[in-house]
Amino acid sequence: MKTKKLGSVARFGARYGKRTKSKVLTVEQGQKVAQKCPYCSRSAAKRLSVGIFQCKKCDSKFTGKAYKVGE
Repeated sequence: MKTKKLGSVARFGARYGKRTKSKVLTVEQGQKVAQKCPYCSRSAAKRLSVGIFQCKKCDSKFTGKAYKVGE
């Protein structure tokens, strides 16, 4: 049950409220896109687990924040 308005948080149904679900949606969308690698400056780093990222271009493994490399 994925809708255009709710996206991946449609799995929560009528629970938790709109504000909480919209915050979760922004975090989940941000962690799935390719992040900028601090070594080669390309948008090729993917999240492996909480705070661990790996660049697909230069194959470097580094840490960052829990969901994104840095802001």
